[in-house]
Amino acid sequence: MVNETKYDVVVVGTGVVGCLIAEQALDAGLSVLMLEAGPRVDRQTIVENFRNLPPSLRHHWDAPFPPPPWAPVLETRTPGEENAYLDLTGPNATAYQQGYVRYAGGATWHWAGICWRMTPDDMKLKSLYGVGRDWAFDYETLEPYYARAEYALGVCGPTDAALQWPPKTPRSRPYPMGPLPLGPGEQRFTDVMAPLGLQNLPAPQARNSGVSYDGRPACCGNNNCFPVCPIAAKYDAATALPRIEAKGGKLLTNAVAYRIEADDRHKIQAVHYYDPHRTSHRVTGRAFVIACNGIETPKLLLLSKDDRHPNGIANSSDQVGRNMMDQPKLKATVEMSEPLWTGVGPVQGSSILNTSQGDFRSEYAGAMFRMENMARGSIGAAEALKKGLYGRALDQEIRRLSACTGLLVVEHEPLPSSINRLTLSDKKDWLGLNRPRIYYDVGDYVRRSAEQYTIPTLKKMAAALGATKFDLNPEFLHSDHIMGGCIMGKDPSDSVVDVDCRSHDHENLFLPGGAAMTTGGSGNSTITMAALALKAADAIVSQFKTA
Repeated sequence: MVNETKYDVVVVGTGVVGCLIAEQALDAGLSVLMLEAGPRVDRQTIVENFRNLPPSLRHHWDAPFPPPPWAPVLETRTPGEENAYLDLTGPNATAYQQGYVRYAGGATWHWAGICWRMTPDDMKLKSLYGVGRDWAFDYETLEPYYARAEYALGVCGPTDAALQWPPKTPRSRPYPMGPLPLGPGEQRFTDVMAPLGLQNLPAPQARNSGVSYDGRPACCGNNNCFPVCPIAAKYDAATALPRIEAKGGKLLTNAVAYRIEADDRHKIQAVHYYDPHRTSHRVTGRAFVIACNGIETPKLLLLSKDDRHPNGIANSSDQVGRNMMDQPKLKATVEMSEPLWTGVGPVQGSSILNTSQGDFRSEYAGAMFRMENMARGSIGAAEALKKGLYGRALDQEIRRLSACTGLLVVEHEPLPSSINRLTLSDKKDWLGLNRPRIYYDVGDYVRRSAEQYTIPTLKKMAAALGATKFDLNPEFLHSDHIMGGCIMGKDPSDSVVDVDCRSHDHENLFLPGGAAMTTGGSGNSTITMAALALKAADAIVSQFKTA
């Protein structure tokens, strides 16, 4: 057993949430240690991993990030690996095959960079529509933290209030940068959708639009934002780590946290971790932040059960691991008689969100629609090869499919549900730790939405675009927006954390980010996670000042 020096703040996880809290703590004069389960890797290595992938794996975003044995994740490089880590059950188990990265920098390596805020209504589902839960505070409380998060990440967005989201909602600060232009495919999609009453908005994005920001260059439209931005124009936490270290923060990689230790007064004393040699280490601190994502955080809490905490750390409510959420996704490939020309600019640059709001939410889920702006060359090549063509005919078909096909996507708003639960599997990983077992059912709220609302809308979109072919994948898929598991609330009997993401059970334990989110809305979750991180960071610093 190796004992490290005691730190003021110990942060487990090096994604966006962990990095934002670590840097704010350092700026307040606190000492900070960060633990990361996986390795530290340079950007060029990931780029080369991506370049060397066979075409069949180019669109599996975790494939360029092969995990070490001690930090496994769900892999997609071979079919047999798909169930090698996550133990998934339930009616929609395949819709929770979450892809995330256990590297220094976390899943921000391969996120799309999209930063949609939740709306005031998204945070009041129970009081407005009689479903789900209400957040423990209102949108106005979170708004300043949204603005701070946008500046911390470097978010570009529209200056025209009519194009901003949420609509008719005051902003305390403008976006740090103006918007990126839409590519030709997205512009056509925007124009065609408008007569249907569907407003395709330019997305706020954590990437630099025409100028450098925070030491990162301007976006040059590489169009492979996931799995990796090759020039670091998009924010990823890996670009924040050198700054954290320059301020005095310490980073330990290949350190797999497996136990949180509490004393007889329920105060957290230490985190235990394994190194790649399966040697155990213990690090002590005054405040602890578990920011491992919405799967790894509740897993660690459950692994930490002891005689005083038989259900696990922070789990007197029996809510740890419950309310697992994502935004269940449906996809439709469309083929047209004339070119659509996606692939100019970022892979995602716009979305339709007015479909996420309305009184219908008392009956079925709202949803976000978009057309992916991904270049279709490799996809078109794969489809053309299936037709048995060769020579000039193959070349012409690749060109046609690359130009004249597109992908329509809908992501549905989830409801928190206690049956969607992460527990510890009897199956063990390389270190002998229980793997996460997750039961997942998208629920009738989402199924009714798909049947009555979103699939008919997808068909209307395809018809308006002049599609000659519409191929809907009927199976719900994952969006990799992992939420729930440590749900926020004012009542300790039915929630895990308070309004500052502090554990109800342990005054010096914070569980911020996606795991704490009360509801998920329809837009990407990262900027809300970042806002919650900054709110938690304020609470941590304040707690030290008053101690």
